[in-house]
Amino acid sequence: MGITGGSGAIYALAILQLLGQLGVERHLVVSEMGLKVMEHECGVNETELRGCCDVWHDNTNLGAAVASGSFRTDGMVVAPCSMRTLAAIAHGYSDHLLARAADVIIKERRRLVLLVREMPYSSLHLENMLSLSNKGIVIMPASPGFYNHPKDIGDIVEFVSGKVLDQLGLEHEAYQRWRGEFT
Repeated sequence: MGITGGSGAIYALAILQLLGQLGVERHLVVSEMGLKVMEHECGVNETELRGCCDVWHDNTNLGAAVASGSFRTDGMVVAPCSMRTLAAIAHGYSDHLLARAADVIIKERRRLVLLVREMPYSSLHLENMLSLSNKGIVIMPASPGFYNHPKDIGDIVEFVSGKVLDQLGLEHEAYQRWRGEFT
């Protein structure tokens, strides 16, 4: 999993927690701005964030295991995904580990989910998203549904985080699914 400097660090924490509850090994790469936003929005510092994963990878270490296609993984989530990181991934500009790990996921044809956080989208953002979507990358805006009548921010975060897990093919009960009826 990657965390970048886009707003929405709360989603990263929720996804990491859900993955941990499911017994999924969590490798984490965090950008410098991702750390700053995490502390600003959630009050979680680097030491605390390291405790939320199984393996921490320094974003400057392009020799890390996740930088190689021979490292076995089922997929990768970048949440939140800044437009800078989206552009780097879309154009194969792997100047840091997070972008390189995503590049490896793409070249190995594994599942990549980008929880994009920005609005409104510019034409450049949309072009980068379309380019990646055409390559099979899942582009997910952090847009919650409201059919389940969320009571608080936690319900909204669980919904979006659960939708990310759906894209990874993981069974969970993070949110109430639509049952096909109006109440």
